[in-house]
Amino acid sequence: MALIHTNLAMILNSDKERFTRKFKDFSDFDTGNELYHLLPFRFRRIANNRELLVNDWGDYLLVDNGVVDKLVNRRLSKVLDAEVYHDLLANFFISEKPVPSLIDLISTRYRTKKSFLDSFTSLHIFVISLRCDHSCHYCQVSRVSADKHLYDMNEQHIIKGIEMMLMSPAQHLTMEFQGGESLLAFEKIKFAVQLAKQRAEDKNKILTFVICSNLVPLTEEILEFCKEYNILISTSLDGPSYVHNKNRHRPGKNSYELALSGIFRAREVLGEDAVSALLTTSSLSLQYPVEIVDEYFNLGFKSIFLRPISPYGFAVKNNTKNYYESEAFVEFYKKALNRIIEYNLNGHFFREDYATILLKKMVTPFPVGYVDLQSPAGMISSVIVFNYNGEIYASDESRMLAEMNDYTFRLGSLDTHEYNDIFYGSQSKAYSEALLNESLPGCSDCAYQPYCGADPVLHHATQGDMIGHRPTSVFCHRNMALFDYLFDLMQDKRMERIFRNWITGTHA
Repeated sequence: MALIHTNLAMILNSDKERFTRKFKDFSDFDTGNELYHLLPFRFRRIANNRELLVNDWGDYLLVDNGVVDKLVNRRLSKVLDAEVYHDLLANFFISEKPVPSLIDLISTRYRTKKSFLDSFTSLHIFVISLRCDHSCHYCQVSRVSADKHLYDMNEQHIIKGIEMMLMSPAQHLTMEFQGGESLLAFEKIKFAVQLAKQRAEDKNKILTFVICSNLVPLTEEILEFCKEYNILISTSLDGPSYVHNKNRHRPGKNSYELALSGIFRAREVLGEDAVSALLTTSSLSLQYPVEIVDEYFNLGFKSIFLRPISPYGFAVKNNTKNYYESEAFVEFYKKALNRIIEYNLNGHFFREDYATILLKKMVTPFPVGYVDLQSPAGMISSVIVFNYNGEIYASDESRMLAEMNDYTFRLGSLDTHEYNDIFYGSQSKAYSEALLNESLPGCSDCAYQPYCGADPVLHHATQGDMIGHRPTSVFCHRNMALFDYLFDLMQDKRMERIFRNWITGTHA
């Protein structure tokens, strides 16, 4: 939180005269004879002749076309437009006083939306090894072959990473092990977990451990260790065998069969809730939205995360298999989401995780921990990455860029930098102007700004600029299309009930 305060102060104090000239005095907006006063909001026209209004703290209203025009031109009648007038008043889009009587409530709601900043960095990713036994054509981390032990994190870097992690003001911390294939360096994971648990107890910290793995190296010893330390497993599953095996190459062409074997074994020992799977959508995947959803459902998963391919590492070197327009992904997403909704309409609880994240931001007053949809952006303030060689990066995507020889988001090294150098140093401050979507061109006046993020790493990778150009941003195109679709679906009360069940995790 201190980082954000420091960086905002730096921006605001850098040019006080410019800011003084930009904003008019409060009295300039009050004619003295207005029926109502406008509070901050943005709007967007969506399907079915509706207009969507969203205020700064994320409350929204769907109204008929033409209401916004009447509203901003002060032609809305308290009598003739009584229903919409009182909806706007009750949801803080207008006020009958220059300063609303419930201004303290409004400020509390805004603070709640930003409360993800309170605990500062809670997710710490340890890239325990870059070695891997797969050769996935979309690999975003540029893995190396399984015999190159020089690409394992050494114990000294593990110790220093744990020390830095435990300096976070957050009480609840997540320590996530990634690769390459992290289980190829299982002895390093054992060392890290045991040391971190011991030192966390000394500092009254609560740790959650996550291992990201393709599960091929899984053994009974590993499973028993995971059970003893309550370690969660995150694996990869791209759908049926004819998709998964073509996406995720390995000798024997049996990645799918080994993944399923690992999932079932891990569930048996750790429990179903301890094992999750992630999908990466390749060009091939786009042809099978229904089949991929069915695969997850038939394997007993309660959710699926439909995520696009990321433009890092090997993923950008094979356009034939990995490149597609954002419109193609959105079409795939809608077909898959409709299949998921079909299961729910038939009485099953089965949710799409990305939609659930968006919906939580849309219909609840609470923040989410998903760093790509945070403003200020979640890099540094929510997540930090310790790479296998001791280098420290602002996010997982940042270290992926580094494997492409782009070190824009490298913060320092465990060998040479201390906590304050990393979190409050010149590098972290240099990202400040790109972190807040409230002040970014194209975002500041977008109706979906309170629900969306900034993602400076993606924009740097795809557009060569951390701030980015929103009209040509794949991040922007994709999220706006999905927000539009979800708001359209929510006009059906059946859909709204399903979506609220997804948010609460309950089966009505």
